[in-house]
Amino acid sequence: MRWDNLHRDGPDASGTAALFGPGVVTRTVDTPEFAGITFHEVRARSIINRVPGASRMPFEWTVNPYRGCSHACVYCFARRSHGYLDLDTGIGFDTQIVVKTNADRLLRRELSSPRWPGHHIAMGTNVDCYQRAEGRYRLMPGILTALRDHANPFSILTKGTLILRDLDLLRSAGAVADVGVSVSVAFLDEELWRTVEPGTPAPERRLDVVRALTDHGIGCGVLMAPVIPFLSDGPAQLRATVRAIAAAGATSVTPLALHLRPGAREWFTSWLARHHPGLVGHYERLYADGAYAPKWYQRQITRQVHELAEEYGIGPSRPGAHRGVGAPRCAPEPEAGPTQLTLL
Repeated sequence: MRWDNLHRDGPDASGTAALFGPGVVTRTVDTPEFAGITFHEVRARSIINRVPGASRMPFEWTVNPYRGCSHACVYCFARRSHGYLDLDTGIGFDTQIVVKTNADRLLRRELSSPRWPGHHIAMGTNVDCYQRAEGRYRLMPGILTALRDHANPFSILTKGTLILRDLDLLRSAGAVADVGVSVSVAFLDEELWRTVEPGTPAPERRLDVVRALTDHGIGCGVLMAPVIPFLSDGPAQLRATVRAIAAAGATSVTPLALHLRPGAREWFTSWLARHHPGLVGHYERLYADGAYAPKWYQRQITRQVHELAEEYGIGPSRPGAHRGVGAPRCAPEPEAGPTQLTLL
């Protein structure tokens, strides 16, 4: 792997810059809870990452304490990044998890640098920072504490229920900086969930997270992504999903159609051929021009979801909008317009 030839002095003998610091330790956790998963514990050289200028992401800075993700979502666009470490982008992405064990300490140091201007930091945008590994390594409490202590704005996107462990930290951070929390819930179909997102909590459990965050005064938006063509995009399916999102108390809902970048495309196509072979030709035509669904399809999904959201009393998130963390919800608040949350 990319770190196999690391030396204490930094670059390897060939002069190639190391991705991580010295002292990499790899261990296999052989327990029922983590059976089949290998954790690669590394000391990262930096933790605040700048998003490439050509990216479509509407944020500039990220923190990712993990690489690889046991959520095992077959469509995950981050799969390709595992190849940069000479790791498999298919099953290897799901089971070979890189853990930046010094992420919290490194973040505190980088936030303290006079060169850091205090920009918004997005988390959970590459792989989920609240995936199962976080239950073992507990990196997020230190990360959230560092962000709070520096009053640095941030947002989190997750499919994990483990975020509820850090409710107090989220609230205290929200008292000094703009904090956004979003949960990803794309559909309610349990059969589809079990095959396409096999390592994630069930959609209903994620909606429970939205309810719990809301009840504790932490506004939570929902990223309805990905909407999967021919499998979760029927009018009745979209209506049921938006209705459930609204009932959970989400402050916003933002749909994104499935996109299939290299790495994810091959793995998803293999899954599609096994589970829905009759759809392979439809996908070849729909995604013939590249990684993204046609503009007409994206607009159609966005329009349908926004109309449903308006019907159920919620709306899409506005880029750049933030919602602070408030007091726990104990009684109905005076009626007001929908409040939007920082999202992706």
